[in-house]
Amino acid sequence: MSYAIIGLGKIGTAIAQAFAHRDIELAVAGRRPLDARAKQIGSSLVPRQLEDAIEADVVILAIPFAMHGEIGRALENWQGKIVVDATNAFGVPPEELGGLPSTAALARSFPGAKVVKAFNHLPAEVLAQGPTTHHGARRVVFISSDDEAASDSVAALVDRLGFAPVALGKIDEGGRLIQARGNTWAQLIFQDLARFD
Repeated sequence: MSYAIIGLGKIGTAIAQAFAHRDIELAVAGRRPLDARAKQIGSSLVPRQLEDAIEADVVILAIPFAMHGEIGRALENWQGKIVVDATNAFGVPPEELGGLPSTAALARSFPGAKVVKAFNHLPAEVLAQGPTTHHGARRVVFISSDDEAASDSVAALVDRLGFAPVALGKIDEGGRLIQARGNTWAQLIFQDLARFD
């Protein structure tokens, strides 16, 4: 599988560092050239133009929620791709989301894609600490998707990065525990949990 991340802000950088530490190739793209930033993070990061990066099998969105429509328009059809939603819609009025969880609203901009919510519940500085806590346990990354196979693929990636994947089920069910909307954070947002293997 090939991987790409759109955005190297705080969350994007934390995720990219996890790829770099495991020496997993990751295409990186953003609104500005990211060559210098990618080089700082690690040699397995490959700067690309957006139109090239989104050719990856798995595209991680580490962008402000409001930008998802712009990224979605970069491809007419996202068929066969997994889009990982690492965004948070805090501050976005629920009526703008059509009453849906933010990930379900975002999915409308990626026709044909299998959308998975992951990497969004931890603050960037915690995620940047890496997959292992100071107690030697693996830091939990929650995963939610309406597509079980896509959820399993992202869980395998999370595990490969060293984190402990915890599946929450469908976006409109357990996935609501990691959704932000309006001025409300869901119950599992900011919960830095770990699993001892």
